[in-house]
Amino acid sequence: MLQNKAFLLLLAPFLFLLNCKEDKGISVQLPPLDNIDNSIAYAEGFNIKNYKNYKILKINNPWPNAEKAYKYVLISKENAAKTSFMKDEYDGIIITPVKKVVVTSTTHIPALELLNEDESLIGFPGADYISSKKTRQHIDNGNVRELGKNEGINTEVLLELNPDVVIGFGVDGTSKSLKTIEKSGIPVIYNGDWVEKTPLAKAEWIKFFGVLYNKQKEADSIFKTIETNYKAAQKLAQTVNKRPTVISGAMHKDVWYLPNGTSTEAQFLKDANVNYLYADTKGKGSLSLSFESVFEKAKTADLWLSPSYYTTKEALKKANQHYTQFDAFKNNKIFTFSNTTGKTGGVLYYELGLARPDLVLKDIIKICHPELLKDYQPFFFKTLM
Repeated sequence: MLQNKAFLLLLAPFLFLLNCKEDKGISVQLPPLDNIDNSIAYAEGFNIKNYKNYKILKINNPWPNAEKAYKYVLISKENAAKTSFMKDEYDGIIITPVKKVVVTSTTHIPALELLNEDESLIGFPGADYISSKKTRQHIDNGNVRELGKNEGINTEVLLELNPDVVIGFGVDGTSKSLKTIEKSGIPVIYNGDWVEKTPLAKAEWIKFFGVLYNKQKEADSIFKTIETNYKAAQKLAQTVNKRPTVISGAMHKDVWYLPNGTSTEAQFLKDANVNYLYADTKGKGSLSLSFESVFEKAKTADLWLSPSYYTTKEALKKANQHYTQFDAFKNNKIFTFSNTTGKTGGVLYYELGLARPDLVLKDIIKICHPELLKDYQPFFFKTLM
């Protein structure tokens, strides 16, 4: 899984059409009309302000500890031809609706599909990681170009594609490839959905894509449906009296990594009304514990969710014989999403889980409280066999 300092300066209609990047210091001429904050209920990483003839998209937190926010003007081609912008005011000017896009994280794919804009995707780095059957068909048909690796995008191919915008993913904003793309005059916007702290906050980033395609109402409606489904499942889970104990993660070398109590993963477990054994911990990133401490606390845990990347019990046993001493291992109560993949091996959870937290929550409820969702078949999680 994925700043635009150099951007298009609009001087006049004919210069705009030629994509001129010369800076004449022309002052901004945006009319102060109907400034309305678009409704963002959970996400903290972006906001949208609607005006009569344009919109302002602000990215507050594109990666952890980002030192600045980024502002973009979203405007139609017709209105852009009548308007001038000062370089220092904004980090980019995007002509909407977007027609051709490059995204750089599989988490961006579901939003394009939910908005019925998947045909606008023309390039992606590491296309084999994409699991969606619909987008894989576009790839197989030659409509989506392979762009290499995220950390080293093939800029030659990307510049040839000449997308309207590149949706970047980065952990610190130091991507040389994306900076090269910016300097060419192609706008780059970093998407920070992964930085959000709750499942619904991450899912709300569909509104980020909605504004790029002039589909704010559609994005709002889609998110509202996801939110409603999530809250209904959460409410259902609160009706149970028995809360199974849950452990997560697995060893990597000599360290057991598992979600801290303030993580998105722990939020899912809380909303599913289970007793996550590390729910009272806090911090950033994963907990890093010794095998001995985890074994002492979680040996008798009822359930074991997401045992790292392991896809079979035999692989888990081979990695560490001591895993077999956990009750969840003995009772065949280990569940993973690693075995739900696309035809080229991409893990579907990493692509769709962020956009559809309602499905993730229902999966966990089905596993932990099977009597509540009798006819539901888990979408991501499967028993580790």
